[in-house]
Amino acid sequence: MSTLAKVSVIDKIEVLEMGHIQVRQRNAVTEDGVELSASYHRWSLSPGDDLTGQDAKVVAIANATWTSEVISAYQAMVAAQQTK
Repeated sequence: MSTLAKVSVIDKIEVLEMGHIQVRQRNAVTEDGVELSASYHRWSLSPGDDLTGQDAKVVAIANATWTSEVISAYQAMVAAQQTK
């Protein structure tokens, strides 16, 4: 009898200039260790976003890069765009 499995892994985390974090999750379906298919799910986080439910690696990177200065600069940029 063959064994099907779904394997999900965060395979890419990028930090952009203004502190945004882009995350890519790779989802693969395997049968007896042989990959049958794979797909990707992507999302981004803005400085100061809630990190509840995020992968531990994503949280660690956010905590390291989202200093109070980065969050303040992002909030100021958003506020400036909203007044235009």
